[in-house]
Amino acid sequence: MRAAGSVLGCGGVRTTPDGIAEIKRMWISPELRGRGAGRALLNSLEDQARRLGCARVRLDTAAELGEAQAMYAKAGYTEIPAYNDNPYAAHWFEKGLR
Repeated sequence: MRAAGSVLGCGGVRTTPDGIAEIKRMWISPELRGRGAGRALLNSLEDQARRLGCARVRLDTAAELGEAQAMYAKAGYTEIPAYNDNPYAAHWFEKGLR
């Protein structure tokens, strides 16, 4: 996400060999937080996962990112056991894509 040459948000989608998408490095500029930009970016990343043919999407997040955790829960993600060994992650989530 960019506006007037400034980066306001970013994120990536990668696929696993078993056909599950993983959202990586999602970030929203502090000036846009609480304004729906995070949810819009999450929706865009989920759409990309669908275009890649994935039926499920996963992500992880750090313990101190409570607002992100709440956003994921509100977007339909459920907490799952750890699926990776990311040393910075404390919570792992998954969602079925329709």
